Amino acid sequence: MLTNLEKDIRQNLKHNVTVGLWDGGLFGVALGFASFGTILPLFVASMTTSALLIGLVPAIHSVGWQLPQLFTASFVSRLRKYKPNVLLMTIHERIPFLGFAIVALLLPTIGLQAGLIATFILLIWQGLGGGFTANSWTSMISKIIPPETRGTFFGLQAGLANLFISGSAVAAGYLLDYLDSPLDFAACFFIASIFFTLSWFALALTREPEDTEKIIPEEKTHFWDDSKKILGRDKNFNWFLVARFLSQFATMGFSFYIIYALRRFNMDAITAGFLTATLTISQTVANIGMGWIGDRVGHRAMLILGAVAALLSSILAWNAASITWFYPIFLLAGLANVSIWTIGITMTVDFGTESERPLYIGLSQTLTAPATIIAPLIGGWIVDKAGFIPTFTISIVLSLAMIGILIFLVKDPRTHRSMTADHRP
Repeated sequence: MLTNLEKDIRQNLKHNVTVGLWDGGLFGVALGFASFGTILPLFVASMTTSALLIGLVPAIHSVGWQLPQLFTASFVSRLRKYKPNVLLMTIHERIPFLGFAIVALLLPTIGLQAGLIATFILLIWQGLGGGFTANSWTSMISKIIPPETRGTFFGLQAGLANLFISGSAVAAGYLLDYLDSPLDFAACFFIASIFFTLSWFALALTREPEDTEKIIPEEKTHFWDDSKKILGRDKNFNWFLVARFLSQFATMGFSFYIIYALRRFNMDAITAGFLTATLTISQTVANIGMGWIGDRVGHRAMLILGAVAALLSSILAWNAASITWFYPIFLLAGLANVSIWTIGITMTVDFGTESERPLYIGLSQTLTAPATIIAPLIGGWIVDKAGFIPTFTISIVLSLAMIGILIFLVKDPRTHRSMTADHRP
């Protein structure tokens, strides 16, 4: 029998799926014009030759998104409605793109060093803005989307976002080729700011019922005390965390693909746009397909598939003989990214109970954050000292380790939890 909350959720499901897809699509258009995988690294590369600094661009975004989530978990777990906090915090992950546009326009005046410093300040602001939004956003989506369709929704939303990223990334490539600097990057970032704003308005249309049935303890507990209890009892989740930690090193070489193609094969801006489109189209198909299949056969299988794709992508990059090789390299990288991010999030919310969900989300993201920042730092240092190939080699070795852990030590939390429950006295 459905509770009143579940009835409200199902009554508003069609509306929330629709506005959620609008939010994802508009967000995707914006990201295509300011991609953390291509456009922003190229912007930084216009100010410095350091592979370490260029590799930090996607890493700062990722670690900023991950790091705060455990620290916000206790606060988020006590909310009866997540939406107000989501709308407030997400402003901080959108405004910095307007800042990037302003920095690009001012580069001839302020100089490359000041521009580089300002860019990294904005990158940190943007990343942390996403991180302070993420736990409440994930909790909200997990609340308003029934569990049997979560993987499909997460996949559809991410897939639609990547579909629009692919189109706008090609447009961004032509803009960079057509306009003179600094108007080229400034135009991309201004357009991104417009679509991030439209995406916010779509997100604001979400209908989230207040959870009056949720039991909130009067005494506030410390997030780390609750976290230690989870880590002490849930060994399956611990191995899942190990696999997520290793995934950042297994995909370490991904951050340097675009720069490797630029330096080794003299890639032009238009080709960069098409490579970004290849990445995002593969992520579009993978998000939809892997989310739907994961709902039916288990998300662990999709994580294993993504780990194999990471392995093959690094092997191809290691042996690349021409720029053409980078199309399958980026395609496989897209599959791996979907596995780590979309499927990783979907599987995380399957662990634990409803009240524990924000803590599981926080642990999954925050404890992975050190690897997210360390991996590209190590990768960039190796590239600067020894070249790209040793970085790709390390990714190959750690991809194999991740595959082994996922196959032999991690169990699907939905079936594993139900089996555990069946054996309780």
